[in-house]
Amino acid sequence: MDFTPSEEQSAAQGLAARIFGDLSTHERLTAAGTGTDAELWKELCAAGLPAAVEDIGLLGLVLLLEEQGRTTAQVPLAATCVYGLLAVAEHGTAEQRERLLPGLRDGTAVATGAFPARGRVHIAEGGALYGAVPWVPWLRDATHVLVADADLALWIVAVSAPGAEVSKPGAEACAAGVTVEPVDTTAPWSAGRLVLDGVRGERLGNGPEAYAAVLATARTAFAGLQAGVCAGSLARAVHHTVTREQFGRPLSTNQGVLLRAADAHMDTEAIRVTAYEAAWRHDERRACVAQALTAAWWASEAGKRVVHAGQHLHGGTGADLDHPVHRHFLWGRQLDAYLGCGSEVLEELGLLLADSAQGDAS
Repeated sequence: MDFTPSEEQSAAQGLAARIFGDLSTHERLTAAGTGTDAELWKELCAAGLPAAVEDIGLLGLVLLLEEQGRTTAQVPLAATCVYGLLAVAEHGTAEQRERLLPGLRDGTAVATGAFPARGRVHIAEGGALYGAVPWVPWLRDATHVLVADADLALWIVAVSAPGAEVSKPGAEACAAGVTVEPVDTTAPWSAGRLVLDGVRGERLGNGPEAYAAVLATARTAFAGLQAGVCAGSLARAVHHTVTREQFGRPLSTNQGVLLRAADAHMDTEAIRVTAYEAAWRHDERRACVAQALTAAWWASEAGKRVVHAGQHLHGGTGADLDHPVHRHFLWGRQLDAYLGCGSEVLEELGLLLADSAQGDAS
């Protein structure tokens, strides 16, 4: 394994770090509230960063998402790249790629995904989609949403025309379409409740295999985002404990503070390296489902520890809901829940390894 970034990956990461560092400031995040920073999203797309993901691969995307996580920038980069660009590029037909990718590259289209599937969407006779998903990240910004039905077949659904009038055989015209209901989540991810009522989607990929591949990609990407969130939280904690004095000396000279920060650093590095491995294997076209689950487990369990440590190391300052470190706490807990919580992911990984061992034995 070689996780050394290519020249293109390093250049994209450096550009992302500059844009996020310049534009995703405390003042702009405060002004954005729980919504997306539309101007920042335009700047990222104008710089060609979403489009670059097709060339720099999943490992390159993980590097970009680390930079986003450091500043908790409120843009749908992970969702659009995972559930849009990479999903269509890897599993779409030639016609789908030609039609859908240009808008996803330049930011005029925003994608998200109702992942992981919970069996809430089903196909009625005639191919119409029905069902509801309690919350989908960045849904309020999305033009397209990727959903999986009960059989784990993937469907791309346009969100642009909710409430369109359609005619069902043997019935009067009735209201149908896509409904997006705003939902508040722990982190400000512009989430929404998705309701599908007789919607016509278009198939993507070859059923459960495509679903499993997209889910592994999503777990890897969001683990990379968590690595950045944790790195940002830890950097703030280090700065605070080095500059804040108590009893005439910096807080960082206390052994308890040093040990807590060291543990947080090791946890952050574990999240990063497992995300890198899963992304590298994906780009090398190697099996990566188990590695993606490993990265997701570290991001969930260790990420939760790191953002708690970051807040605790700020002492009473960390209790201030308006302090920048609190955003890292909110993002870290949101990613913990989105990735499935550590115990759920660990159970899935254990079953996968057990099935693999049984298959090798037979």
